[in-house]
Amino acid sequence: MFCPTYRIWPVLLLGGFVVPGVRHVSGIEIYTPTEMEAVNGTDVKLKCTFSSTETVSLKSVTVSWIFRPINSGSDESVFYYQETTYPPQQGRFKGHVVWSGDIMRRDVSITLQEVSPTFNGTYICQVRNPPDVHGSNGEIVLRVVNKVSLSEISILAAAVGGACGVILILLCIFMAVKFYRRKHMDNDIELHPQEHRGKDKSVW
Repeated sequence: MFCPTYRIWPVLLLGGFVVPGVRHVSGIEIYTPTEMEAVNGTDVKLKCTFSSTETVSLKSVTVSWIFRPINSGSDESVFYYQETTYPPQQGRFKGHVVWSGDIMRRDVSITLQEVSPTFNGTYICQVRNPPDVHGSNGEIVLRVVNKVSLSEISILAAAVGGACGVILILLCIFMAVKFYRRKHMDNDIELHPQEHRGKDKSVW
């Protein structure tokens, strides 16, 4: 009996997914902040975490941190991990990078010490956990500044907080004055009860 070709393909595709030994390999997922800012001369932690469908161990995971300058210069190795840490032995990052991660917690962060304007650029975090080796890299754009700049949200929050503080102070002053006047009036009535009784009669 003749079977149209268009009916055979779905069967073959379905069979390909259930053949023993065939499995789908998911790409490794890497998570980093998009941008960071650090004050010149201070330390900054470049946060990078990952998730993998494969079992994670100290021997299976390799980590590479790469620096890409703003002026589109050549990439430079910042840090490497494979069973142990390998900080840079030359270049601008020598003596300025320490390991701040924990492989078993899926954390491969590093800390840049005493950053300078030459550290401005993009930091690329690459993680491999064979056979889970596919996936995008994490990228952090670092800006080294002389002082931390306030965002518009921070300025707005400070303004709102200041206004609320002023209103609260004025309210406290108003309540204190009202309480003082009431107390003074009560004391006056106690000291001169006859005068206040006469005033009450004259009103009526």
